[in-house]
Amino acid sequence: MDAFVVIPARYSSSRFPGKPLVSLKGKPLLRHVYERAKGARLVREVIVATDDRRILEAAESFGAKAVMTSGGHPSGTDRVAEAVLKLALEAPIIVNLQGDEPLIRPEMIDDVIMLLEDERADIGTLVKKIEKEEEFTDPNIVKAVFDREGFALYFSRSPVPFRMDKAPLRAYKHIGIYAYRKEALMRLTGLPPTSLEETEKLEQLRALENGMRIKIKETEYDTIGVDTPEDLRKVEECLNIFS
Repeated sequence: MDAFVVIPARYSSSRFPGKPLVSLKGKPLLRHVYERAKGARLVREVIVATDDRRILEAAESFGAKAVMTSGGHPSGTDRVAEAVLKLALEAPIIVNLQGDEPLIRPEMIDDVIMLLEDERADIGTLVKKIEKEEEFTDPNIVKAVFDREGFALYFSRSPVPFRMDKAPLRAYKHIGIYAYRKEALMRLTGLPPTSLEETEKLEQLRALENGMRIKIKETEYDTIGVDTPEDLRKVEECLNIFS
């Protein structure tokens, strides 16, 4: 397998402006993500795609390859696609790794790439079993439902599958890392938003509604995406435990 990782990173954020450059244990948050990605065995190169020169310069200062992209992209996936085109990346697989996931493990990146060994899959992603009822009912935690071969049936912010008669909790939360076949990434970003996507505010539903197949693997690892300063404190506590 041969893959590039592209990390989309924008400076503006309504909840946490300048998030990629905030300090976490003495290093920019973005650098933690970059270094985790560099540790993956199946990755040829890691690239930062940004719309802000401050992030570009910070990335280059710690040795990352970085590229400027448009400030008008509606999603990180669109930013990744522009970077692929702008740099003319010649790789069959592109990994979209969000720049606010400092707890991502290199093994998780390799796992999501390996999912595309299945020639039926257009996209690969990860899930983790939900252990707590509050996670199941939290609309900020996306749930995934998949078939016996690991292909996604649906993603939702609602608690799915619905449990009749107090059935045991058997549900999975989506870990937002994606591996795309290059042609699937370009097709997806060229498609208009779909009704389910706009209802749930979940971009992966655009792929499902257009017949693209998403292969899923369960991981034992969890992550914390940094959306707020409070999330940053939680991540730092995790890093203190494992350092």
